[in-house]
Amino acid sequence: MYMQALTRRLTDGAARLPSAMRERHRVYLLKARNGDGGFSGREGGSDLYYTAFGLRSLAMLDTLTPEFCRETLPFLRDSLTRSASVIDLFSLLYAALLVQAGGGIDLFADSPADWPERVAATLESFRTADGGYAKAVGSVSGSTYHTFLVGLSYQLLGRRFPRPDAVKSFLLSRRREDGGFVELAPMKRSGTNPTAAAVGALQLLEDEPEALAPGNAHPSLTRPARTRSGVIDLLAALPSPEGGFRANGRIPVADLLSTFTGLWTLRQLNALDRVDGGAARRYAEGLQAPAGGFRGGAWDDATDVEYTFYGLGVLALLAPTNTP
Repeated sequence: MYMQALTRRLTDGAARLPSAMRERHRVYLLKARNGDGGFSGREGGSDLYYTAFGLRSLAMLDTLTPEFCRETLPFLRDSLTRSASVIDLFSLLYAALLVQAGGGIDLFADSPADWPERVAATLESFRTADGGYAKAVGSVSGSTYHTFLVGLSYQLLGRRFPRPDAVKSFLLSRRREDGGFVELAPMKRSGTNPTAAAVGALQLLEDEPEALAPGNAHPSLTRPARTRSGVIDLLAALPSPEGGFRANGRIPVADLLSTFTGLWTLRQLNALDRVDGGAARRYAEGLQAPAGGFRGGAWDDATDVEYTFYGLGVLALLAPTNTP
């Protein structure tokens, strides 16, 4: 699966990072967990979105122990009874996979036998007339990002996108002449993150992580102005003088989210050599806090578990082959 391939690649890379660095961020993550087993953002109580990032970060560091998984269960089980957005559903499904892999725990053991069908029906409630999926039920048009999350959620359920041709048409409608993709229909200029989401969703449709790789390009990306090289050229132009990626060409400064998604997408397209990996690595390293955790960018003054995942992810993707 897409998420398992991503986790495996990040875990392999993180294992090559210096042990002191790994330990510093592991301790930060353990301290960030709340008493109910979940993780918060920068304010408020435990949240599924941030809890999934906390678990993903610990899995990347290969320190998601059975004990930790058991201690996370109270929050995850409580989340089963709440109404959920697309982001919440994806976060819950992936958190369930992680605690099963790390602790042998089936989060859905006491759920009704038809729970996958119920989740699928909820996902379809976010479907829009243009073939995509939206953030909110009843939206007029779809979101590139939420369509990608729905595709990931279906894959975690062991299913494919319903009406895949409609999803493909929706995604291609978000392609722009600059070579990338936009999040919402009115937008004219592509961004790093919607481009990464669209490429990921197209790969899900092909059911192969390398669907857009050289010699195996998605058929829809072979038309003029719709080529794989257009995506690569767009992303290769987005690093800032800091070394990280910008969210789009009009933003002057980089951020860790865009840096991670840009690098991962280039790696998926076998084009990491189009950017300065050393500069991107130094950018991410400079955003570490002494006590662990990562800030979102040079403009940020605090750390959180989401940006810690992106920071570790960047360093894992760019980890040298041999690290003492």
